[in-house]
Amino acid sequence: MNLFSPHALLAMGPQAQSGPNAPPAWVNMVPLGLLVVVFYFALIRPQQKKAKEHAALLKAVRAGDKIVTSSGIVAIIVTVKEKTLTIRSADAKFEITKSAIAEITERSGEPSES
Repeated sequence: MNLFSPHALLAMGPQAQSGPNAPPAWVNMVPLGLLVVVFYFALIRPQQKKAKEHAALLKAVRAGDKIVTSSGIVAIIVTVKEKTLTIRSADAKFEITKSAIAEITERSGEPSES
């Protein structure tokens, strides 16, 4: 008999438990359930919270706000449309999508914090 054949290796493996010493089936599902809960609180929930905050930020944007785009452009908002913004940075004027806003650094009409 060849020791490296698949049948010989399977025969040497651990035998499945049956009878009074076998744990109930739900015991094997507990680690999987805990893993799902950990992934939810560590990955999914913070991402959803961040998405909600960004959506609220996009709804609150108005002309005159000083922003930083996701590409790093620092600009002032000139006009706000439904899905786009017109911004002015130095001597250039751009039209960008609202989703490109990374943060609002200064609100219009509010004194700066620095």
